[in-house]
Amino acid sequence: MGIYDLKVKTRKGDDFDLSSLKGKVSLVVNTATGCGFTPQYEAIERLYEKYHKKGFEVLDFPCDQFGHQAPGSNDEIHEFCTAKYKTQFDQFAKIEVNGKNESEVFKVLKKQQPNEEVYGLKNKMAMKAVAKISKTCVKKGDIVWNFTKFLVDKEGNAIKRYNPTFDPSEIEKDLLEIL
Repeated sequence: MGIYDLKVKTRKGDDFDLSSLKGKVSLVVNTATGCGFTPQYEAIERLYEKYHKKGFEVLDFPCDQFGHQAPGSNDEIHEFCTAKYKTQFDQFAKIEVNGKNESEVFKVLKKQQPNEEVYGLKNKMAMKAVAKISKTCVKKGDIVWNFTKFLVDKEGNAIKRYNPTFDPSEIEKDLLEIL
């Protein structure tokens, strides 16, 4: 089962059937508006602008589990992203990515890609520091922090997982391989 077999809530609270994305490639990200990684929205938006018409989607799931860095309502988060980063993709309703209330989408993604891609010593050190303060990352495969990214193929299967420190602009080569 891939994520395109699931339904999620839009930021307005409506059901959204992810099966409508079959045939498209997606980048799924757990985000936060008050995080040190929030400027990654710029690179994610650039990828979206460049490849959206070729079948690329961004699935943005705000998550307040890491340091309460996603305050505000779903609409406030959306307003922040569109005003500050000029995002054109929408955000879904705020979710949890770990624990007893974790989203089904992230259960599937974590099962398909339990290990983050780690590139370079700087990223390893940064991720070790982040992992020490993460209160919800308790088992192998859990999301460590905001801006963990999953590249999902046209059938809804996660083919790559990138840690929060990974620059989204560097995902482009992987994206092109499956687009």
